[in-house]
Amino acid sequence: MFASLVLQNANMALILLGKAPHPQTGQTIQDLDHARYFIDQLEMLEVKTKGNLDKQEAALLNQSLTNLRLAFVEAVEHPLAAPQSGAPAGPPTDEQETPVTEPSPADKPGQPPTAQPTVESHKKFSKKY
Repeated sequence: MFASLVLQNANMALILLGKAPHPQTGQTIQDLDHARYFIDQLEMLEVKTKGNLDKQEAALLNQSLTNLRLAFVEAVEHPLAAPQSGAPAGPPTDEQETPVTEPSPADKPGQPPTAQPTVESHKKFSKKY
């Protein structure tokens, strides 16, 4: 079951990196945020299972992570020309995360600006490869 879990996450990451076609549509998509999520899950498994895996399981996990990290770097350096799904091709930009707010009547020239609501990113942890 462990090998199936590792392979399932690795395959999903490869699909989202644009390295394999989507099994249902046959289209190649690229969604780096979601691909990173699957890679991060495998990294978490590596940390949490350290010392508890047999040699074959550890080798499978290590090899899968190495291949996925290389594929991720390649996908970042050479993105697909145009994403073929509704998902964005790369990490969200500031303008995608920042809500549009209208200035309040109190925000007039000569007066100190009022505190604007802050937008908390949905990601608490990020990793750069």
